[in-house]
Amino acid sequence: MTDQHDGQEFVRLPTDPGDRIHEDQPTREEVLDWWVDRFGIGRECLAEFSYWEKGRGKIWAFHADTDSPVRVEGLGMSVLRTRGDHWKPTTNAVQRFGNRAEQNVIHLTREQAAAFVAGEDREIAWDGDWGYLIATHDIVGETEPLGVGLYLHGELRSQIPKGRRRDLGADQ
Repeated sequence: MTDQHDGQEFVRLPTDPGDRIHEDQPTREEVLDWWVDRFGIGRECLAEFSYWEKGRGKIWAFHADTDSPVRVEGLGMSVLRTRGDHWKPTTNAVQRFGNRAEQNVIHLTREQAAAFVAGEDREIAWDGDWGYLIATHDIVGETEPLGVGLYLHGELRSQIPKGRRRDLGADQ
């Protein structure tokens, strides 16, 4: 393991833990396992991507392959933040893959969904795991993932990025 990491380069996640470039860098398998363990999203859905780190703990999925390292601004889609004890999925990843989740999904009413996409936190009853959840709502008859919520102490905290928040109003 080296401790050299240029935060401006994308580096492919290692397949072997011994090939980490810093001690808290996840392996490809750990990333796939996390999605399975946390949300029940099948490996087959995520295994077709290559996984990259840019900056420490910022994980991206790329639906192709290229040499590593690569110095570009973006490569695929940002999917996960792995710094700290609790990994956090990105809004993009949840909106792309969240419809395949089988656990830790909280379905919101119209009023709750409007508050959630506006970035508001709400007290909501939930009898599942605490931590990051996939918030969903029915849109045109289909259940769709809205984004990431953090559920703690009876409160769902919206993790919708400020630039993506919308005022939908509860009556729409």
